[in-house]
Amino acid sequence: MRTVTLKRVVVTGLGALTPIGNDVNTFWNNLKTGTSGAGPITRFDITEFKTKFACELKGFNIEDFMEKKEARKMDMFTQYAMVAAQEAVENAGLHLDGVDKTMVGVIWASGNGGMQTFEDQIIEFANANFVPKFNPFFIPKLISDIAAGQISMKYGFMGVNYCTVSACASSSSALVDAFNFIRLGKANAIVAGGSEAPITRAGIAGFNALKALSTRNEDPTHASRPFDITRDGFVMGEGAGAIILEEYEHAVKRGATIYAEMVGGAMTADAYHLTATHPEGLGARLGMQRALEDAELKPEDVDYINAHATSTPLGDVSELKGITGVFGDYVTKLNISATKSMTGHLLGAAGAIEAITCIKSTLHDIIPPTINTGELGEGIPTNLNLTLGKAQERNVNVAMSNTFGFGGHNAIVIFKKFQA
Repeated sequence: MRTVTLKRVVVTGLGALTPIGNDVNTFWNNLKTGTSGAGPITRFDITEFKTKFACELKGFNIEDFMEKKEARKMDMFTQYAMVAAQEAVENAGLHLDGVDKTMVGVIWASGNGGMQTFEDQIIEFANANFVPKFNPFFIPKLISDIAAGQISMKYGFMGVNYCTVSACASSSSALVDAFNFIRLGKANAIVAGGSEAPITRAGIAGFNALKALSTRNEDPTHASRPFDITRDGFVMGEGAGAIILEEYEHAVKRGATIYAEMVGGAMTADAYHLTATHPEGLGARLGMQRALEDAELKPEDVDYINAHATSTPLGDVSELKGITGVFGDYVTKLNISATKSMTGHLLGAAGAIEAITCIKSTLHDIIPPTINTGELGEGIPTNLNLTLGKAQERNVNVAMSNTFGFGGHNAIVIFKKFQA
């Protein structure tokens, strides 16, 4: 019987493209100061929409990063992926000579893929009296796995390459998979993360039909208000997050900067409802328990939880029930925060962005705040430290990130302050 010695997995590169910053440092600085990324939608006519705002990217021009001709071959979600991955790959030095690219992979997530491409092409199809003259790039731009393929082709990464799709848990699922590939010795490094471009007419209208989005049109910057008594749904966001996970000895040998260590991860299912989380947070609770077991940590070892907390009436309560079930009396000593109050909900990219938040927290010993929360809603415990209003300083040795998706998907990742 073969015995496998699990390898250590460290973080050596970060990349972010978000509604509050188009690179990691800007994103982190705006998180710390409690900056909201929400505002009126500028991309299309919002007159007839129930929700008229979102967390759009600011000052982003894809032609700053690639030729227009190349950009036209990609949906926005792939463009976002390429930008975040470039920052992470260059940050880690994975593009340099001397790296065995046959042992570098890409596991990239998107919950929705090319929504704008699909919407535009179908409208054209209908307007042309349903004559099937489709753009030859329609399918390559649309499919969710294409971002992983494009990243690998740009850098020549020939290792494991695929897409994870688990709704809003997608990029955390990508991180868990990448973690396992590396610690089993099947890759030296993996570009892991996710991207999403859902601020389209169909995206906003579709989530409106589910009654999932906030309709606080008169005050968008305060619309994402996790745990608040007046919360009425999430705010749509867009962007990408990329994390370079790497085998520890490989990183040391090539002199890479190490930002944190990934020590655990788990994925579970609620097995309960199409869109709603389990009311008692049972799937989330099981995921957190298994992630802690995977990391060989006790609940009291955790300092910070970046909550999924999308600002929906039921979801916020059920998650806190799950957290309390895992952490017991120690729960009052945790810092918990909901950074979607600033970024909005990036759907399949949320997990990667929030994992970067956890990594930066272990680096700088700062907990970013939950903004916009005034009076706690019914069912929200009053004895928890939800890091309301402003960032807090504390030693962050271990940080956990929760992500949950439609279909009952739960993905939990844990990062630890790096020690050689």
